[in-house]
Amino acid sequence: MLVMAMDQNANPAHRFNELPEETQEFLSQLREDDIETLKDGLRLVIAIRTVGGFMKWMIVALIGTFIGTVMLYENILKVLSWINHSK
Repeated sequence: MLVMAMDQNANPAHRFNELPEETQEFLSQLREDDIETLKDGLRLVIAIRTVGGFMKWMIVALIGTFIGTVMLYENILKVLSWINHSK
């Protein structure tokens, strides 16, 4: 299968002819409401990726905060035990 780069400067009709036959058939069968649905779907995917990236860093931050809090608590207990043993 030979894949050629599409000429981005060509007018849309010529670019359409450069597409694979299966893609041309799929696109030619789309109705106007199908195109709107595809546009909405793309916006949804972009939004999900954005929120997903944000949530990933939120989880990392929460885990880091939890581990840091536990470490701080343990070290405070150590210092308190040193103070109590010295008396």
